[in-house]
Amino acid sequence: MTPFPPEAPRDCPLCPRLVDYRHENARRNPDWWNGAAPSFGDPQARLLVAGLAPGRTGANRTGRPFTGDHAGWLLYETLHRTGFARGGYDPDGKDALELVDCMITNAVRCAPPGNKPLPVEEATCRPFLQARLAALPRLKVIVTLGDVSRRNVLKALGRPASAMAAGHGSEGEAGGYVLLNSYHCSRLNTNTGRLTAEMFEAVFRRARALIEA
Repeated sequence: MTPFPPEAPRDCPLCPRLVDYRHENARRNPDWWNGAAPSFGDPQARLLVAGLAPGRTGANRTGRPFTGDHAGWLLYETLHRTGFARGGYDPDGKDALELVDCMITNAVRCAPPGNKPLPVEEATCRPFLQARLAALPRLKVIVTLGDVSRRNVLKALGRPASAMAAGHGSEGEAGGYVLLNSYHCSRLNTNTGRLTAEMFEAVFRRARALIEA
C-alpha cells in the first residue's frame, strides 16, 4: 500500500458525504477554497496544534486552518502572546502571518456538515494525521483542541481514547510526545465562559515550558 502523504489532496475523494458537501459549497460559493485544508506552519515545529475539522466559513472558505471564523481570532492571538506566531492576522488569510516553531492541522481535512464528522470519516482521514505527525522531526508537544481532537490524536498514535483524561488542561503522553488538551476555542465556548482567554493561554504557556525544558 502506498504511504499516505501528510496532506490530503484538495479534491480528496475518500469520504463521499464530505465530497458531496464540498461540491454543494462550491456551487453556492465558487470563489471559496472548497477543498481539503492543508496544515499550516513551521515544518520544523516542536508544537503541533490539532483541531477537529475545517469550518464551512473558516478554512473551507480560506484554505488555511482556523482562518475566517471566530475560533481563529483567539487561537492566533494566543499564539502571538506565547511566541508561536508573528505578523498580522486577517480573517480572509490576506496577511503575512507566520507560525514560529508551531504547526496547525486538523484530524479531518474536509469541512463536515454541521461541523460534525462521522466516526468513519475520522478513521478514513486518520492516515493523513499519522503522516503529518511522522513528518515533524522535532515535534515534542501536541495541543488538542476539544475532546474529539484528543481522541483522534491518541488513535493516530496507536493509543486508546482512554489513555489520557478528557477535559480542559488534561495532560498525557503518547508516542513520545506530551499531549495537552484544551476546550475548543469556538464561539460557543468563549461566549458562555466555558473557555476564557486566560484559560486558553495557560495551555500554551504550559506547552512553551515543556518545549523549552
